[in-house]
Amino acid sequence: MSRLAKKPIAVGKTTVSVAGGELSVKGAKGTLTKHVHPSVDVVVSPEGVMVTPKDRSRLAKALTGTYASHVKNMVAGVETPYVKKLILDGVGYRMEIKGKEVVLTVGFSHQVTLPIPEDITAKVEKNVMTLESINKESLGQFAANIRRVKPPEPYLGKGFHYEGEVILRKQGKKAV
Repeated sequence: MSRLAKKPIAVGKTTVSVAGGELSVKGAKGTLTKHVHPSVDVVVSPEGVMVTPKDRSRLAKALTGTYASHVKNMVAGVETPYVKKLILDGVGYRMEIKGKEVVLTVGFSHQVTLPIPEDITAKVEKNVMTLESINKESLGQFAANIRRVKPPEPYLGKGFHYEGEVILRKQGKKAV
């Protein structure tokens, strides 16, 4: 069993409730809901939230730690939103927000448009896109989808990379 799931998860000022297989976390910044797998039991107590397996199966033990991590991320997200910054490097590359879509011009013969999910707010300043959301899972997936359009290449470093990410650069051809 997971070490995360052995201790109760502190909830602080948030309200956590479980009803009908749905976990709901309500805080100052918003409300998150998640379906709970049938082989995992989530119990809310005054000490915090406990995630325990319902049976001794391998799946139940594996999902216990996963759901404990999900609960911890949900509680932290409704208190302070998660932020990811994507940096775009490359001559002539640019990004802009038009309505509810991100429009990327990254060296293809066409522009790439990606719809912004409802729970994410996006801002673009020059070559830095700031994504903010209370849902860590959807924020990470949307950032990965943007990065997948043009991942950083190892020779010139052109493409999307996260703030603080180190791109391992290759030397290229040597002149003799």
